[in-house]
Amino acid sequence: MKNQKNTIEAPDKESQMALTKKNYILMLIGFAIIILGFVLMVGGESADPVNEFNYEMFNFQRITLAPLLVIGGFIFEVYAIMKRNK
Repeated sequence: MKNQKNTIEAPDKESQMALTKKNYILMLIGFAIIILGFVLMVGGESADPVNEFNYEMFNFQRITLAPLLVIGGFIFEVYAIMKRNK
């Protein structure tokens, strides 16, 4: 009888990882979207906040666009983590 050894091939490193390089790239894009949202929220202060009120802080960019970008960035992060490669 021939001596047969049961050899198990080690799977390649890419298939062992829970997250692949593509997942990390997508996560960086999501992180950039979140940072952009927070940067768009900055500003709108007045030179003398006690005596003068600046209505500039209530514009579309700070009240609507920036929070939507932040929420969209977090949703994109969840997608980036959950995405599976074929």
